[in-house]
Amino acid sequence: MKSMKLLRRFALGAAAGIVVLAVAGGVTAHLLDDPARGLTAAAHAGDARCRELTGKAPSRLAGKERRSVGLDGVVVWGDQDVILRCGVASPAATTDPCFEANGIDWVLDERQSTPDRKVIVTFGRTPATQVAIRAQGVRTDEAILELSPLMEGIRRTGRCLEAAPS
Repeated sequence: MKSMKLLRRFALGAAAGIVVLAVAGGVTAHLLDDPARGLTAAAHAGDARCRELTGKAPSRLAGKERRSVGLDGVVVWGDQDVILRCGVASPAATTDPCFEANGIDWVLDERQSTPDRKVIVTFGRTPATQVAIRAQGVRTDEAILELSPLMEGIRRTGRCLEAAPS
């Protein structure tokens, strides 16, 4: 009789453990698949120009599907292969590499970039837009060329090549 009760308790405990593991696994899988994981909206993401820019963002970019994140001023393509954040602070004169793509000035933010992800910010536009691009599977130049026309709705206030420190 005691062994039956012990066996039942063991079975109930094992079943409860399996349920807990299954729920934890499901929550973990959901969090890992969440396109907004680890992301925050920029300080000026609620700016009307950011809403317009993100509203016009393409459904596909550099071969990656756009995913809904529910954050103002933030657009994600793929599994965070490309992350656009409108409303970031405009960069000041910098020694970081600067380039122009389709009439838009961009700066490679060397401080935030890593070997796995390049961080590029519009220059001379307020609010500024930051684009983080995963090095594996996305061509940086292709993504920036596709995104540059979106920036035209934000008035240009300066050029990065003219602002380079001496």
